Amino acid sequence: MKAILAELVRDLYSHKISPEQALKKLEDYPYEDLGFAKVDHARELKKGTAEVIFGQGKTPEQLLKIAKAILKKGSNLLVTRLSPEVYQKIKARLPGGRYYPEARCLTVIKKKQLEPVGLVAVLSAGTSDIPVAEEAALTCEFFGNRVSRFYDVGVAGLHRLLGNMEEIKKARVIVVVAGMEGALPSVVAGLVKTPIIAVPTSVGYGASFQGLSALLAMLNSCPGGVAVVNIDNGFGAGYLASLINKL
Repeated sequence: MKAILAELVRDLYSHKISPEQALKKLEDYPYEDLGFAKVDHARELKKGTAEVIFGQGKTPEQLLKIAKAILKKGSNLLVTRLSPEVYQKIKARLPGGRYYPEARCLTVIKKKQLEPVGLVAVLSAGTSDIPVAEEAALTCEFFGNRVSRFYDVGVAGLHRLLGNMEEIKKARVIVVVAGMEGALPSVVAGLVKTPIIAVPTSVGYGASFQGLSALLAMLNSCPGGVAVVNIDNGFGAGYLASLINKL
C-alpha cells in the first residue's frame, strides 16, 4: 500500500492526475470483492505483473466479471486455459481481446508494453506437446520477453535438436516441454550452461500415466540446472522463465 500511495503522491505533485482521479485509483485496493472472487489489484504494484485469470472451471459470466475488474484498473489481461467454446461466448463482450487457440489463451492489451528484452528459448519434444509449449511462449511474450521457438526436437530424432543448438544456446533461459518418457530436458541440460525449466506433459501412452512418468523422469534428471514445474503447466514455466530472463 505504501508503494501505491507514493506513486499517487508523485502523480499529484506533478499534476499528472487530479485529486478525484487519485481517489478513484484507490478504490478497491488491495482487492475487489466480487462475491465469488477477490481480484487482487495490488498485485501489479507488488510483483510487477497484474493478476492472471485461470480460465478452466470458471463460467463465462465469472470470467467476464473478473476480466472487466482487471481491465478497469488499466492493466493488461492474460487468461489461460480458456476453451474455444467459452471464448465464443465471451468474445463479443470483451473488446480488444485476442484469442490464441493453440495456447488456449486470451490477451487484452490496455497499456503500451515495453520492448521485449533478453531471450527465452521454448522447446517442445513433439508436435503433440506444442499446446503446452505455446502457453509458455505466449506467457513469456505477454510479460515482455523475446522468445524463440524450437518445436518437434525430441530425442526420437536427436539430430533435430543438435541442428538448432547454436541458436538455442543464445537464450538466457530455456523452457523444455516433453511428454512420453520426458527425456529431452536432461539431454538439453547436458549441452548448455543455461538454466532449464522442464515441463512434463500428459502426452503419451498408458504407462506414461497422464504425464506422471515424464514428471518423475524430470525430477530425477542427472545434469544440474533443471527445475521442474507441474504437468502441463506452461504458464508456470513461462512466468518463471520471465523472472529469470529479467534478472
